Amino acid sequence: MTVSEHHLEDDIHPIDIVEHLASNHDWEFDRIGDDQIAMAVEAQWRTYSLTLAWSSYDETLRMVCSFEMEPPEDKLPKLYELLNKMNDECWTGAFTYWAKQKLMVYRYGLVLTGGKIAGPEQIDTMITNAVSGAERFYPAIQLMVWGGRTPEDAMQVAIAEAYGRA
Repeated sequence: MTVSEHHLEDDIHPIDIVEHLASNHDWEFDRIGDDQIAMAVEAQWRTYSLTLAWSSYDETLRMVCSFEMEPPEDKLPKLYELLNKMNDECWTGAFTYWAKQKLMVYRYGLVLTGGKIAGPEQIDTMITNAVSGAERFYPAIQLMVWGGRTPEDAMQVAIAEAYGRA
């Protein structure tokens, strides 16, 4: 990388990169401010809401991927147990349930201290991993909450791998 290329990269705001990626993928997005963007990413099971925000204070690009969910109150203890199992399978990010907002959430923070910058590939991978993770565990959540399965049984759907071709 030449000095001029490095200088140009340093001037690129991470949310500008996200906006460019959203445009390239034809995702609906709204630039909420200089340091925040919200978008909708359509996947197999549902459309996910993603918000990415840059904090210059702690040099972190934060991402929240969410979808609405209203489990019955009596299912919440089992849902939290399932969330712990899901998080055991995640190497980046973590799932949580925001009961007040009725949102299932995947959160991830990319720390870029010391003036580091995330490239488009890294941010695209971050977004892809969030949506892939939500898609992977969505059937397990549905089976446990609405299908009456135990968290252990529901997780079998998420950890099973398909073999061969259809």
